[in-house]
Amino acid sequence: MDIETCPSTDADAVRRMRAIFAANAHPLYTFLLRLTRGQRELAEDLLQETMLRAWRRLTELPTEADTVRRWLFIVARHLVIDAARARAARPTEIYGVDVAWLPSAENAFDEIVDRFALADALRQLTPEHRAVLVELYYGGASVAETANRIGIPEGTVRSRSFYALRAARGVLDRVDELVS
Repeated sequence: MDIETCPSTDADAVRRMRAIFAANAHPLYTFLLRLTRGQRELAEDLLQETMLRAWRRLTELPTEADTVRRWLFIVARHLVIDAARARAARPTEIYGVDVAWLPSAENAFDEIVDRFALADALRQLTPEHRAVLVELYYGGASVAETANRIGIPEGTVRSRSFYALRAARGVLDRVDELVS
């Protein structure tokens, strides 16, 4: 139904609700976004429910803009509390995701073991050796860039990377012996 075809009292109510929405929707959404810890969809749903409750009680709402805003914020806060209680009362929802289309390695378990072994090997290196390897291999930096970032000569970067790789290989070889 268009506003022009509404009876005069309904048209006034629609105009008032539009004015309330225009004046309060953005600050209320921001407030709800904070309370829902950034969950946009939930904040939008709660904003919609708050405005729906305002529409249902439009004749009971005060005429002062500040009082209406205060009422909206209180209703929104109560809706957030109710939503949190409802989520806590029921078990966690688990969605079935079809992962068949995702690309995967032939043996994901081996990849995970390798990552843990590599992380362990890095932890066993000296901080100087670890810093060089992280810059070169994880950061993708060249020898010159690594030398600049760490503040050591390029020759030292090469030397440290050589000895760090040798030490890491030793740790990884011990892991391989344990696994096999």
